[in-house]
Amino acid sequence: MKIHDFMITDVISIQKETKIKDLLKTFVEHKIGGVPVVDDDNRLIGMISDGDIIRHLQPDGRTIYDAFSMVFIRENVGLKQKVEASIEQHSAEIMKKNIYTVRPDDEIEEALSILSRYQFKKIPVTDDSGRVVGVISRGDIIRSVYNKAITESDG
Repeated sequence: MKIHDFMITDVISIQKETKIKDLLKTFVEHKIGGVPVVDDDNRLIGMISDGDIIRHLQPDGRTIYDAFSMVFIRENVGLKQKVEASIEQHSAEIMKKNIYTVRPDDEIEEALSILSRYQFKKIPVTDDSGRVVGVISRGDIIRSVYNKAITESDG
């Protein structure tokens, strides 16, 4: 079985200049948990997951710096302050750049291996020039396997 049998081709993506507030809106409006970040030619340059956003918005704890016996204390920054400070930043600041991808003609086992080994939820599918042509997620694979199992057991 090939990746193209499982992948979603209606890909929602963003560009690195997309502000974090618009990224959040994209996630909420489309009920998604990750997006590829592409350039003007739709070439993959990064990936952002809901986990990346959560880690970025995590309130900073109290940090103590000792600079040659002069102690500086940075107090907690709450979620509200962190969100207010972050929403105008560009998505490039939180995107992952080291990305695993698969090709449409790769065997599904390649995606399964990446998804399980690195505990990703979603992998971009790219063509030979690095353009995003789809995404494949754990849910896509599970739904497809389930549907095929039901079809085969009923037939």
